Amino acid sequence: AMTLNRFCASGLQSIAQAADRIRGGAANVIIAGGAESMSLIPMGGDRFLPNPALMAESPDAYLNMGLTAEKVADQFEVSREDQDRFALHSHEKAVAAIRDGRFDDEIVPLTVQFKSPGTNGKIDVREVEFKTDEGPRADSTLEALAQLRPVFREGGSVTAGNSSQTSDGAGAALLMSRAEAERIGAEPLARFAGFAVAGVPPDLMGIGPVAAIPKLIAQAGISIDDVDLFEINEAFAAQALYVLRELGIPGEKVNVNGGAIALGHPLGATGAKLTATLLHEMKRRDAKYGIVSMCVGGGMGAAGLFERNGG
Repeated sequence: AMTLNRFCASGLQSIAQAADRIRGGAANVIIAGGAESMSLIPMGGDRFLPNPALMAESPDAYLNMGLTAEKVADQFEVSREDQDRFALHSHEKAVAAIRDGRFDDEIVPLTVQFKSPGTNGKIDVREVEFKTDEGPRADSTLEALAQLRPVFREGGSVTAGNSSQTSDGAGAALLMSRAEAERIGAEPLARFAGFAVAGVPPDLMGIGPVAAIPKLIAQAGISIDDVDLFEINEAFAAQALYVLRELGIPGEKVNVNGGAIALGHPLGATGAKLTATLLHEMKRRDAKYGIVSMCVGGGMGAAGLFERNGG
């Protein structure tokens, strides 16, 4: 086993590295992905101790992620109303996907134990099968989202409602060479066709996919119009909206089963989770090309290309 870290893109980075090793002949079969428990991450509060040299040289490197979203909203004129509407649509799409069973084939149910104080000093234990995402809200409304206060800056537009949730999660992808798949009679969901990472200003980290996606499609020799489906991580509605507008991606091609605002963004798991959702939706639609992309804290964007139907 090996651990790597590219923050929000760690899961996708692990898939890319696995594919590279298989292409290079170093392995035939690799499981790649990631996990994150955001609910257990220690909170530093006001005891923030930055590296003095880096703080002096590049103070933007320590800008709070929410403030980077505020800066994107201000600089690229993404309104509060548009952010809230985007968030609402994320919930609506996720609720519909759960209702219609579109996540069933990509989720591995887990039996978990819940312990709680019982009577006479005993502990009550009950087992629950966990197989449904907890984040999507069927009762979300534009009016309710509009009532939430900005959480990162007085007078800002980024709220808890139009940001990704604090979530726990894990995801994995099984990669193998074409020869190995044929040997064991496995039918691949898709071919991993390319990966790109691009740098952007740290204080505008949310625009990362605007740099990474064009780099990826140029490497692949295709156009953005050739891509049938996108899974673009919704770290914040502000940055996700700007990415779609800047790249000219139609909304009906993006996050068709909801995104991180509804489903959560467990950093290490996100790349693999988005890959699973993309590939199953590509299969349902018989799509040829799909892209997974996300912004990355610190000033990066990452993108991976998947191809079905040969190639």
